Amino acid sequence: MWCGGFFLMCMIHSAVALISGGLMMFYTDEALAVGSTAHDRLLIRTSESFSGLLLSGVGVVLFMVAFVKDGQFQSFFAKGCAGLHVAVAIWRFCCQREVEVLAGDWLRLAGGDIALGASWVLFLVHSWTDTYD
Repeated sequence: MWCGGFFLMCMIHSAVALISGGLMMFYTDEALAVGSTAHDRLLIRTSESFSGLLLSGVGVVLFMVAFVKDGQFQSFFAKGCAGLHVAVAIWRFCCQREVEVLAGDWLRLAGGDIALGASWVLFLVHSWTDTYD
């Protein structure tokens, strides 16, 4: 059974990933204020660019997965995405808050990860109610 909610969820998450990735690749001026030397700034710029490229790749994958019509795959994929977002939020809590430069943003970013994970959980709950009604 194909669920239009899965398509919509994937498209929204794809748009978020593509926009965020593009911003990370091309607008890294704020992150460059962190580095103290030219070498540090170059490393930060390179890291941000590769992270943005990876996030853009995730957006493309989400776009492609949106067209899959297999209900079992949709459920499996949604569970994996929810678990991934929870794992990233835990990583931010355990590791990112310890880094002095990143400590100011970890709570906001972890909240975003939890919200994105919760959207996949809500999709799962919605698909379960459709299945068992």
